[in-house]
Order: sequence, then structure tokens, then C-alpha cells
Amino acid sequence: MEDSAATHLTETTKEKLRQTVGKIERLEEEKKEVAEQIKEVYAEAKAFGFDVKALRQVIRLRKVDKADREEQEMMLELYLMATGDS
Repeated sequence: MEDSAATHLTETTKEKLRQTVGKIERLEEEKKEVAEQIKEVYAEAKAFGFDVKALRQVIRLRKVDKADREEQEMMLELYLMATGDS
């Protein structure tokens, strides 16, 4: 950024920018902490004998609307049949 562009920012704008950057940095740190917690829960699930790959797939599928999921499954089955894999 050019010095002249920086001088055009008002103090209010500069402060708002600093606050926005700080908020994003805090949220990124929280995201990192949550990701670590999720990793720990998957490790616990594995210790209980659950298949973590299947568990991850269940979590991913539950995020998808039921109708969309059924459509995806239908297309997958159609493609498998068309390629002789079903």
C-alpha cells in the first residue's frame, strides 16, 4: 500500500481495521482450538473401537440435506452400475 493511500484513512477507519484484524485473529485461534478438540474426540472414538473413516463420512453426510443426499447416492449407484462396479 502506498504511503499516500494510508494517509487517506481516517483514524476511525484505521481503528476499525485494527479491530477487524484482531477479531479475525481471535477467531482463527478459536478455530484452531476447536479443531484440536475435534481431533481428540475422533481419537476417543477410535479408542472405543469406532471406525473413524466411517464416522467422518457419517458426519459429512449428516450435513447434507436428506433429499440432496438421496440424489447423490442415486447418482453414485447409477455411475457404479454404468461402469460395471455394482
